[in-house]
Amino acid sequence: MNANFHLFKRQITNPVKYRLFMLSKLPMGFISGLKVVELNESKAAVAVRFKWMNQNPFRSIYFAVLSMAAELSTGILAFGQVFQRKPAVSMLVVKVEAEFYKKAVGKIIFTCTEGNKIADAVEQTIATGEGVTIQCVSVGLNDANDEVARFIFTWSFKAKIL
Repeated sequence: MNANFHLFKRQITNPVKYRLFMLSKLPMGFISGLKVVELNESKAAVAVRFKWMNQNPFRSIYFAVLSMAAELSTGILAFGQVFQRKPAVSMLVVKVEAEFYKKAVGKIIFTCTEGNKIADAVEQTIATGEGVTIQCVSVGLNDANDEVARFIFTWSFKAKIL
């Protein structure tokens, strides 16, 4: 586990710093209204609401917006694990898989519970200097607790050892 995760969490959960982070690192997520609703070392949840700006022609949330919310639920955990690491660790999504089950209307919350898996991958790349690839699942639920979509993101981590 990253000893600096709590510093990252404090910055991300500060409303002003979160908005600045989104504007600088994920501007389309800011425009779409992505909100981190839960964050700890093992779990992250990101919410997105149906609104005019993020709709598709079928009056539901556009799949790309759902993908952004799902990716952020995994990526925020990864970002927290690489935050202020020595040596620095790069991270990159190398593959995305998705399944859609219901029309996405209202509020959808994507949750990833694989923070420990991410932390282990980061520790492994730091220890070995080799790249590490893992899959992280993010599940999107609607207000009725029905599964709307499921995403699998394949993340690659690599320590920047000189």
